[in-house]
Amino acid sequence: MTSQPTLTKAGNGPEGPEPGGPDAGLQAGLKNRHLSMIAIGGVIGAGLFVGSSSGIATAGPGILLSYALVGTMVVLVMRMLGEMSAANPTSGSFSAHADRALGRWAGFSIGWLYWFFWVVVLAIEATAGAVILESWIPAVPQWGWALIVMIVLTATNLVSVGSYGEFEFWFAGIKVVAIGAFIVIGGLAVFGVLPGVDSDSAGLGNLTDHGGFLPNGPGAILTGILLVVFSFMGSEIATLAAGESENPQRAVTKSTNSIIWRIGVFYLGSIFVVVTLLPWDSEAIQKDGSYVAALNSLGIPNAGEIMKFIVLTSVLSCLNSGLYTASRMAFSLGQRGDAPKAFARTTGRGVPRTAILASVAFGFVAVFFNYEFPDSVFLFLVNSSGAVALFVWLVICLSQLRMRKIIERETPEKLVVRMWLYPYLTYATIALIVFVLGYMLTDTEHDGRKTVLLSLLVAAVVVGIALVLEKVRRGKAELPEQREAPDAKL
Repeated sequence: MTSQPTLTKAGNGPEGPEPGGPDAGLQAGLKNRHLSMIAIGGVIGAGLFVGSSSGIATAGPGILLSYALVGTMVVLVMRMLGEMSAANPTSGSFSAHADRALGRWAGFSIGWLYWFFWVVVLAIEATAGAVILESWIPAVPQWGWALIVMIVLTATNLVSVGSYGEFEFWFAGIKVVAIGAFIVIGGLAVFGVLPGVDSDSAGLGNLTDHGGFLPNGPGAILTGILLVVFSFMGSEIATLAAGESENPQRAVTKSTNSIIWRIGVFYLGSIFVVVTLLPWDSEAIQKDGSYVAALNSLGIPNAGEIMKFIVLTSVLSCLNSGLYTASRMAFSLGQRGDAPKAFARTTGRGVPRTAILASVAFGFVAVFFNYEFPDSVFLFLVNSSGAVALFVWLVICLSQLRMRKIIERETPEKLVVRMWLYPYLTYATIALIVFVLGYMLTDTEHDGRKTVLLSLLVAAVVVGIALVLEKVRRGKAELPEQREAPDAKL
């Protein structure tokens, strides 16, 4: 069985290590309000604000079906993860579950791939935030803003898990309020009941009046899936963070049960408002971005600057959570002996300092590559980590198939969250993920093929390292037996 991290309430030492001393383990420093907002905010990525315009241009109003299909897939995957995490809450989440269900090689591989994905995201988000900040204060160069943002959020994570939770509470809160207000105001305008706004372009007719609901044909739905699937990454963060709460099982159960309405409201709701406020082929959507164009159509002043602030908040939220997530995965790998032992050490405040610093160090290197070699080294890092989200979801599905039987056999009382129609929906989700990966191999227009092939290459290297290490460990374990054999004959 995979060991769980030592958890203590903030300010109280466990039996064993001295209270507040080094290596006291992770601390239960996240409050219920932190976890609630982390769960909600984890679904709303910056990709929703920035990348939705290309999806709308590709699939037209049919992009709603693309979001609905991916959203359904994510709901099913998170239900499986919730089942395993509620029964065994741990900072390693799906990596720890894969370790136990599929083998140590699987936990090692998916853990390191996930870590790799998030440290590359650190560079992407730091750069995106720096672009916005430089547009406001050009006196500071872009690389300077990226450095400032990374240092500030690293310091936040180093203080305590509570400080991470507090920052994320406010970052996510701003996103939630902003997108909630957008849906309400936009919805009122669509139905012609918003006071003071007379938008001739708004109306449900936009769903069918410009070439039909699927102006580019049914195949565009699949292409739309490729463009939106990665904006859902982050839904699983709540299961990692739950391990540092006072009631992990309750936190996992709550976040799992609320995933449906979160995706339904924030993704489908907001995209529905965009494609009904404006025709899908409006030049403004491509020129200004879908949300800015929608706000401009309502005559809201400074819509572009408002959206810049919201996107910056989303970027900082993603950066903050990315550093937290990468460090906790590194901590879990260290605990299981799949990373340097130093990664599993914590400060008196329960912070895995070495894991955080190692993660942000790679993030700084990636930022450097982004500025010095954007079209070579950094492009390789982005493409080679691009399909990791789908790999993670696939491993969660495969792990759940095995873990359900293990839990039912050993601790059936811990099955407080159950996957629907097990195992049929699990198999259906696996088939859908494999189909998406296969379809990406046919996509040359949006670099889908390159992303899958490079990600598979990196995954093959990591799995190869895992298998070699496992063979070495077995060899070392057999040596003592070989030494004892001659003595046995005597």
